[in-house]
Amino acid sequence: MSYVKASWFVAGTLFGTAGLKLLSSKDAQKFYVHVAAAGLRAKDQVMNTVTTVQEAASDILASAKDLNEERAAKEAAAKAAAQIKDESAEVVQEQVVAEVEAQPVQAAETETEN
Repeated sequence: MSYVKASWFVAGTLFGTAGLKLLSSKDAQKFYVHVAAAGLRAKDQVMNTVTTVQEAASDILASAKDLNEERAAKEAAAKAAAQIKDESAEVVQEQVVAEVEAQPVQAAETETEN
């Protein structure tokens, strides 16, 4: 049993040593440089895409705000027009009532003058 454990230890040590040699070789370093460069290019592309999406979202938000402002202005104008119409109707009604009330007085004045 101790030979099995010793052989696993030796195999692990050899594998680790070979791995370190392989990882520290010039070819491996070139590979790491290329992988890191590809990662940086991918990051730049993702950031460009994110920036484009943010700009589009900003444009959409600005358009939505403009649309809401236009809608609110139209609603305010309609409400003001309705209020003016109501006030005009009240003024006309008051004028009609005043004229109707004035007619009997004028008729009575005409009768008393004759």
